[in-house]
Amino acid sequence: MIRTFKSFFAATILALSGQTMSAQGWQENYGGVMLQGFSWDSFVDTQWTNLTSQADELSEYFNLIWIPQSGNCNSSYNQMGYTPVFYFDHNSSFGTENQLRTMIKTFKEKGTGIIADVVINHRNNLGVNGSWVDYPAETYNGTVYQMLPTDICANDDDGATYNWAKKNGMSISQNNDTGEGWNGCRDLDHKSANVQKDIKAYLEFLLKDLGYTGFRYDMVKGFSASFIGDYNTAAQPQFSVGEYWDSNDKIKAWINGTQKQSGAFDFQFRYKVRDAANTGNWRTLRNVTNATLIGSDGYARYAVTFVENHDMQDRGTTSGYTPDPIRRDTLAANAFLLAMPGTPCVFLPHWKVYKQDIKAMIDARELAGITNQSTYEEASNTSSTTVYANTVHGTKGNLMVVVGRTADYVPDGAQWVKILSGQNFTYYLSASTETAWADKASGTYSNAIDVRLCAVSAISGTRIVYTLDGSEPTANSEKAVHGSTIVIDGTCTLKAALLVNGKVSGTVTRHYTIQPFEVHTATVWLKNPKWTTPVCFYSWANDGKNTKLLGNWPGTEIVEKKTIDGTEYYYRTFDIPSPGYSFNIIFNQGSGKSQTVDIGPIDKDVYYEIAEMVNGKYTVNDITPTVTGIDRPIVDQKPRPNHVYSLDGRLLRSGTTSLEGLPKGIYIVNSNKVIK
Repeated sequence: MIRTFKSFFAATILALSGQTMSAQGWQENYGGVMLQGFSWDSFVDTQWTNLTSQADELSEYFNLIWIPQSGNCNSSYNQMGYTPVFYFDHNSSFGTENQLRTMIKTFKEKGTGIIADVVINHRNNLGVNGSWVDYPAETYNGTVYQMLPTDICANDDDGATYNWAKKNGMSISQNNDTGEGWNGCRDLDHKSANVQKDIKAYLEFLLKDLGYTGFRYDMVKGFSASFIGDYNTAAQPQFSVGEYWDSNDKIKAWINGTQKQSGAFDFQFRYKVRDAANTGNWRTLRNVTNATLIGSDGYARYAVTFVENHDMQDRGTTSGYTPDPIRRDTLAANAFLLAMPGTPCVFLPHWKVYKQDIKAMIDARELAGITNQSTYEEASNTSSTTVYANTVHGTKGNLMVVVGRTADYVPDGAQWVKILSGQNFTYYLSASTETAWADKASGTYSNAIDVRLCAVSAISGTRIVYTLDGSEPTANSEKAVHGSTIVIDGTCTLKAALLVNGKVSGTVTRHYTIQPFEVHTATVWLKNPKWTTPVCFYSWANDGKNTKLLGNWPGTEIVEKKTIDGTEYYYRTFDIPSPGYSFNIIFNQGSGKSQTVDIGPIDKDVYYEIAEMVNGKYTVNDITPTVTGIDRPIVDQKPRPNHVYSLDGRLLRSGTTSLEGLPKGIYIVNSNKVIK
């Protein structure tokens, strides 16, 4: 389903690389979907190495991935990047610069662009000897770039910076801020030629050196929109979106102020969807037409829609923070988001919980050919608050999204075919689309799945032909009637198509991996770092609750050691009780002493060694492939009699040593190697 557009997107990137592209905010008739690849404090989920490991899956469904500000924040503690210090050093809380480059390159080769979080409203300083205004000198392409005290707005921090500078015999800019102030860092004077020079070089570095595709500009209310227009004209990003958190009219005015060189987040769309979901009054969504970017003539192209982000999520016990999340019907909110025009941006925590549902929604969006400039109108002509429906016109067909108590609105079955449904949402595709449909998205499943096949056709009695080996369906392939369910109990590639008058058309493809889950353990090994202080393991689960597995910080002092191939390792074993379960770990020297970066997610045996210190923390290398020793999967575990393990440490049989039914191979049975 997504492959056709992804191929076009990849070709577009290659074509644009050889020519000058006029910065125009957001492309016309763009059909892509964005992922916000982080949430607040997602230091494990958003590790560059972790995102890279998911490139095949993510790039199949997302055309753009927005990641956190990746520059060095000169801090020894976890930083989300919103107080930047260095522009040309990109070792951060999320990984090293080399890991960042690898991630960007990997996704680009698969046709997915990485969007940089650009924080240029303000900048933090080095803070040496209590200074407020000492910025690093950095060299890029042979030129030294350094901001000066005179690059700070005259009214920064409500005059506090001016008073500090005067007291210390310094001067700051004579220009006041051109937007709203923020007291967390020094606000930059964008009228300064030096500031403009540094920022333009920084943006060039992001695009041409690191390989980013475009920008998400943070806190653009902090300076005049005209500067974004100027910066984008110079940098030529393929995509640009600003965070202008305000009313719809003000957001439109900001877009105009950039000379339409940037799109913007559609905040009012988000609030309408939040209100509808949280109150259950779905008729609230009628206001989407009147008070959002996608409902404003000419602005849908520049609208990046969303229903949640890192600033609105529930952050648990974060002090001084008032959460504003969607508290119910998150899936229905995403269904509405992904059916509507604009460029949808899916929030990482939603993706993690509803991955297969969101994939299917994106499949439906692409099948209908919905773009950022698609038109739509209300379908549910009713005063009821329990249900709301919109018809969205795509380039290939029409998609109707119904949210709320969906049984209260069912469209004409002669014109619409139900293709997808879930908690408080249903998708219908116009019968004239003339395509097959399979309701389970591509992906990995732990058990056999039922896949419902649909004939989306205006021709009565149209049948479906399908194959499970990836070959193209023909008139002689297996046949099914509309609404039939087939059972997928093994890894395969499904191709389903319509059969009309002996001709095959409207083929869709799904790739399914059936990977039964076995309860098992995972052992974390740490090559002895020869620290003079105890080695502590701190660990927490990815279970939605961040359950602490080894106690409060700094965790548990580890004394268990094992020598493998002449090398000594500390180790600890954890249970992996269910599909999707994983955990994270930090190696440290005790409270108040040095530690590593966050490591994970982990769900199988893995070997690490301490590497270099970056940004105040040790990094680690995964050395699993280089560690040998046939007994290593289980020697570190407590005795587990009558169990059968695979060589990679997976528990295959519990309570028995029988190998009956297992394929030929080598197994570990009660700590012994057994060949079948």
